[in-house]
Amino acid sequence: MQKLDVIIIGAGAAGLMCAIAAGKRQRKVLVLDHANKPGKKILMSGGGRCNFTNIHTQPDNFISHNLHFCKSALSRYTPRDFIELVKQHKISFHEKTLGQLFCDNKSKEILDMLLTECEQVGAEIRLNTKIENIDKLNDHHFKIKTSRGDFHCQSLVIASGGLSIPTMGASPFGYKVAEQFGIKVWPTRAGLVPLTLHNEDKEKLSALAGVSVDSLVSTAQQSFRENSLFTHRGLSGPAILQISSYWQPGEKLMINMLPEIDLIEKLNWHKHQHPQKQLNTVLAEYLPKRVVETFINTTSAEKKLASISLHEFEQVAAQINSWQIKPNGTEGYRTAEVTLGGVDCDAISSKTMQANNVAGLYFIGEVLDVTGWLGGYNFQWAWSSAWAAGQVV
Repeated sequence: MQKLDVIIIGAGAAGLMCAIAAGKRQRKVLVLDHANKPGKKILMSGGGRCNFTNIHTQPDNFISHNLHFCKSALSRYTPRDFIELVKQHKISFHEKTLGQLFCDNKSKEILDMLLTECEQVGAEIRLNTKIENIDKLNDHHFKIKTSRGDFHCQSLVIASGGLSIPTMGASPFGYKVAEQFGIKVWPTRAGLVPLTLHNEDKEKLSALAGVSVDSLVSTAQQSFRENSLFTHRGLSGPAILQISSYWQPGEKLMINMLPEIDLIEKLNWHKHQHPQKQLNTVLAEYLPKRVVETFINTTSAEKKLASISLHEFEQVAAQINSWQIKPNGTEGYRTAEVTLGGVDCDAISSKTMQANNVAGLYFIGEVLDVTGWLGGYNFQWAWSSAWAAGQVV
């Protein structure tokens, strides 16, 4: 049986980062993963350019049943720290929007950086390895039975991720380990995911597939201002993905498709300046033509402004400035970027990521009940939580 200081299960962002941090402390580290390649989600992230952090990362950008849990790790390993590592490896990057940092070239550069760092500290990675059993030994050590032999370690780190994108190998493994050791797991659901519509709405909006609009999308609790995209199945785009993590089934969304314009005021101004202009001509100055055709009925759209009452302007504005729609559901884990819920943070030390009641057992990254917004926040949580565990395992 091979004896190690640290075994990390999961060769994704958090697992590799933890291996680096522990390896720098001269710990003998082995990373195990059932996949045939490490860091698959890193490679596909950010459209192949890896949105590896967000310079504006704050605890407020995360969802959890314990809102204070992420503060310690995020404050001790910051976006600046990870950017420093990226610069050391001479990876060129840029800020896209809203603090989101992307590689200029390919995501592979971030994965290669992590693998190089693992190699430099002597952390070994074994792939195609299925975990068959985990036993806690009396002396705070663990015995791991795998498809490729048995291992013994002092510290066991679960970095197996969530349920999003099962084609990348996502599984409930981490939640099962938590439950095996009596640790509560909050119910999970898909986050940062496109929303589907009821058939009637889908039919009505079908002509808009591929159209994107700047929008303010709101639920009762939260709002996001970014682009919304109409699709064949429903609604997507950054604003929709963001709000999906807060949206509850049965709840309506309010979508303002002209967030910086008071449409009633604007239409009244045009009415005085250009009374003979048609309503659809004016609206087309502010919105894609297909949106105008879909949301404003033909009779109203073809009227001259001079003949339109204030009440009619109010009805038009309601459709554009405060459109309400009740989604049917989400596209689920198949296309979700993250998993909401997971291992209960109240059962974990926010400083070390160790389970409070199981010495030597650690949980890091997405398997925990910490979910970031779209835009690099989830990667930053992976780096920060992994670094925190790596200081003590």
